[in-house]
Amino acid sequence: MDTTDDGGSTPTGTRSSGSRTRRRTTTRPRQGASMADVARVAGVSSQTVSRVSNGFPGVTEETRRQVLAAMRELGYRPNSAARALKRGEFRTLGVITFSLSTMGNIRTLEAIATSAAQQGYAVTLLPVAVPTQDEVNGAFSRLGELAVDAVIVIMEIHLLDAATVSLPPGVQVVVADSDAGDRYTVVDTDQVGGARDAVRHLLDLGHDTVWHLAGPEDSFAAQRRANAWRTTLTDAGRGTPPLVRGDWSAESGYRAGLRLADQRDCTAVFAANDQMALGLLRALHERGRKVPEDISVVGFDDIAEAASFLPPLTTIHQDFAEVGRLCVEGVLSKIRRPAQDPAGQGTTLVPTRLVLRSSTAPPPPGGAARAGRGVRPR
Repeated sequence: MDTTDDGGSTPTGTRSSGSRTRRRTTTRPRQGASMADVARVAGVSSQTVSRVSNGFPGVTEETRRQVLAAMRELGYRPNSAARALKRGEFRTLGVITFSLSTMGNIRTLEAIATSAAQQGYAVTLLPVAVPTQDEVNGAFSRLGELAVDAVIVIMEIHLLDAATVSLPPGVQVVVADSDAGDRYTVVDTDQVGGARDAVRHLLDLGHDTVWHLAGPEDSFAAQRRANAWRTTLTDAGRGTPPLVRGDWSAESGYRAGLRLADQRDCTAVFAANDQMALGLLRALHERGRKVPEDISVVGFDDIAEAASFLPPLTTIHQDFAEVGRLCVEGVLSKIRRPAQDPAGQGTTLVPTRLVLRSSTAPPPPGGAARAGRGVRPR
């Protein structure tokens, strides 16, 4: 016999189904129904309603159905804020991001939401349009009003290294994709290792040097990848071509590709993301430069569509799911062991890997001079 449902309804803990039905038929849905109202309609104690509402065991399936039916009839919604105050946690993580337009940020956000849900946490998203100190403080204040336990900041741009911007003290924070260093707990992809593997792959194929289609100047990831490209070429004793800049979009890759197609000594390009590589491939095709026969192309990200490019794109795979998991794991660790927070500072790098497809090959016979044979005058 279920010993948790009696709630004092009868001394023996038993009651007829008829009495329950009789009570319910006299109750009409109304706003502001309380737990006591649900208990009265269901013919159980408020404690039993609480156990059902919170998903606790110790309630028979029949009683659980009875309570849920009463909740639906009354339009009752459990007071999650009150439960949170009682437990001392809201089971909600705030996420602040400064851009939803880049594939990396979207994939990271998706991974954070998935990992949080697996841990029983919801996610509250707060985009910030202008990355200034006032906007950062305002975002944290708004998240405080929305009742979150901790915050994950997706900060792909240079910001935390600026003297004018810092995260508010006393808030449990993990930062994704940033150069925040030892001041915060940071989770990021190994940008340097991935870019280095891309450049070395092209050099190992026999290309004299590698051109680089970089991301925007204010991007931490773009800077890391560009620096690694330059360092790898220098360490290999190769010349460094002029850097070509894009803004992560396929359109910017297309515009850059039109310029690169006219560079007769260009036989290999490392694009800082797959979307720019897509635009680059289109521009090269329009200019009569074959990939990979004339020019090899490597991207970065390994988006789902990369295998369907023409030709399929060789690229650097980022493990966004692992980045999201580590962000959630890190911030939950801070919630559960706040006294150990200083020990968790610093950066955790998630490894990348080179995915070989059909967009790279050895340089054409005769080298750069032959690679430019199909260039059309502008």
